[in-house]
Amino acid sequence: MELNSKIYIAGHRGMVGSAINRNLVKKGYSNIITRTSAELDLRNQALVNDFFAVEKPDYVFLAAAKVGGIVANNTFRADFIYENLMIQSNIVHAAYINKVTKLMFLGSSCIYPKLAPQPLKEDYLLTGPLEYTNEPYAVAKIAGIKLCEAYRQQYNCNFISVMPTNMYGYGDNYHPNNSHVLPGLIRKVHEAKESNAPEVIVWGTGTPKREFLFADDLAEACYFLMNNYEEEQLVNVGTGVDLSIKELAELIKDIVGYKGNIAFDTSKPDGTPRKLMDVTKLHNLGWKHTVELREGIQLAYQDFKENHLAKN
Repeated sequence: MELNSKIYIAGHRGMVGSAINRNLVKKGYSNIITRTSAELDLRNQALVNDFFAVEKPDYVFLAAAKVGGIVANNTFRADFIYENLMIQSNIVHAAYINKVTKLMFLGSSCIYPKLAPQPLKEDYLLTGPLEYTNEPYAVAKIAGIKLCEAYRQQYNCNFISVMPTNMYGYGDNYHPNNSHVLPGLIRKVHEAKESNAPEVIVWGTGTPKREFLFADDLAEACYFLMNNYEEEQLVNVGTGVDLSIKELAELIKDIVGYKGNIAFDTSKPDGTPRKLMDVTKLHNLGWKHTVELREGIQLAYQDFKENHLAKN
């Protein structure tokens, strides 16, 4: 990408999209196009087609999606499959019609089968049943990967797919019901500290293992891959390191400075037992994460206190 290339970031106000935006601005890119959901409804094909026809972006980062944690995914199943299918289908097709130089589609680690061998290799896609609670979201993301593959095969479009692991960072979602596990724990533990609550209840058994990547690291990986990756197969982006939910809760408890106990509600679902990405391919390409988990959570917690609490 040249510094004056016209770059469209779909979903620039989300955690990942905003991290990509910050990354590019810092690097001196001056021709970045963005639209809020109020300005452009990405579910509306006609509006998306008009936008691409007028703006003619050279590069597209497709980071727009309807996202949420285990409760939101399982509750709003129709919304998650419908809205994500519409968003990505409209953008991918419009990128083809308007001869976009290169498009990057951002998926999710939930595309892999629930009981796939660990760590998760790119080859494991579509080799087994998905985790039920987020199946609609996962199916939509798999469709996005296959869309990019199909447009590449039929029309020779340079569309690539990137699968990030669990993300966290600046501007995360701390909603009490619809957040992911790490920001949800930051909020719970902080509120317990503030109210001197004797314990924090965490869903599940605490035994599932998860991998977490700081969003600004993902943005750097996306920049690297946009410039250096041309293959059809999706590529995993993560740290290659995981920990149990219990260990994560204890780490957040330490960072927040909470003195109470962490307890587990085993009547609640655990989700997938383990989701660790195999990042051999990414490492072989020459990229590795730089923000370790403790440092990243400290940065996220500071952002939570300064920006999320200040607004609520």
